[in-house]
Amino acid sequence: MVFSSTLFLFLFLPGVLTLYLLVPWRLKNFVLLCASLLFYAWGEVFYFLIMLASILLNYAFGLLVHRSSGRTAAKLAMAGGVAANLALLGYFKYANFLGANVGALLSSLGMAPLEFERVHLPIGISFFTFQGMSYMIDVYRKEAPVQRNPLHIALYISLFPQLIAGPIVRYHDVALQIMDRVLTADAMAYGVKRFTMGLAKKVLLANTVAVAADNIFALPPNDLTAGAAWLGLVCYTLQIYFDFSGYSDMAVGLGHMFGFTFMENFQWPYISQSIREFWRRWHISLSTWFRDYLYVPLGGNRCAPWRTYLNLVIVFFLCGLWHGASWNFVIWGLYHGFFLVLERSPAGRLLDKMWRPLRHAYVLLVVLLGWVFFRADTMPHALEYLVTLFGGSDANPVLHPWREYLQNDTTLALAFGVLGAMPVIPALHAGWTKRTGQNRSLQALRLTAEALSCATLLLLCAMTLSAGTHNPFIYFRF
Repeated sequence: MVFSSTLFLFLFLPGVLTLYLLVPWRLKNFVLLCASLLFYAWGEVFYFLIMLASILLNYAFGLLVHRSSGRTAAKLAMAGGVAANLALLGYFKYANFLGANVGALLSSLGMAPLEFERVHLPIGISFFTFQGMSYMIDVYRKEAPVQRNPLHIALYISLFPQLIAGPIVRYHDVALQIMDRVLTADAMAYGVKRFTMGLAKKVLLANTVAVAADNIFALPPNDLTAGAAWLGLVCYTLQIYFDFSGYSDMAVGLGHMFGFTFMENFQWPYISQSIREFWRRWHISLSTWFRDYLYVPLGGNRCAPWRTYLNLVIVFFLCGLWHGASWNFVIWGLYHGFFLVLERSPAGRLLDKMWRPLRHAYVLLVVLLGWVFFRADTMPHALEYLVTLFGGSDANPVLHPWREYLQNDTTLALAFGVLGAMPVIPALHAGWTKRTGQNRSLQALRLTAEALSCATLLLLCAMTLSAGTHNPFIYFRF
């Protein structure tokens, strides 16, 4: 089940929210846990047991870490728990990747190809595995108390608002909220508004530009002109941002509806002036997870320059691999790691002295070209697409003209997408809010306009989804 479905919007969410509001406090966590397990089991059924295994694993190792006598014993227990989580993730996410590469190696040596049964990838396993490791490491570091109630750990790992697409929630950030939280009318209103905005990003913007992106990337790059290739890349650049940030907005909004406060996951990354800044704005929950649980323990930037560069490369190699079991993702991670190393080196000082529009153009170019590896199905496809972007194709412009993919709805979505990728609307809203001041009439007018806007967006999204339009789910590989 996904947020952008009529089943979730008109049956699951209203039912769960109504029941949650009606039951007494002592039953709220139980209701939310049952709803979260149902939400996951609806799409995964058998592999729902994998998440239950993850819950039991992290609960047991958390207790073991807490009860270990001495720092060394606690460290060994924590390392054992992390290894068990990584083994679970490694098998289900990377077994096929490893088997395919070993098979290719054997074939190249003239040996019989490796035969193996393909392993299904449970949706969201990367997210809930990282959350489980966060719990154990936080307990080991004494940044959060151990949780003796297994139902609370189950709720933390399976909480449906952020289960399948993030943000990755740290245990120490929500430990107290699981035990005690307050749901106010203001929080509920903000949650509804935030969820609606995220749904509109996903359904009205991301899904619309996805049609052009998918159609263009489905063609052989040699059949594309440079114009069509750039159009497909720009569409995908906006698709992945509004799809991912839209899901994060919906998760934050749902959290508020149930009394939780989750961290922000995106802060207009496409306005960045450097790749370092981009990663402070893009998928913040993942980048900070790697920073706090891997980069800093490796030494971070508190060591010799060469070691800092190596730490960055290791982190972004694993960051790429986390996104998917494919060499394309590995190259994408190392590609970003290269530019982060470059910006930390003496050559990075040149970037700081550049004219701001040039710095912005540099970031956009680097990020856009990187998305080719992220979107292309294979490495040859990615490389051929890059060649086409820079005029390396002799395709007939009449065969697949770029205007063929630029329909009216796509053009409109691109225009709103470019505007929405910048903090223009929030700035206008903040200015309007400031101007209303203490004037109750103006405040009432503003709140009415916001309510009508949300209702209109929700209606448009419902109509679009009911019409059965293109609604891809791009997190199945994460």
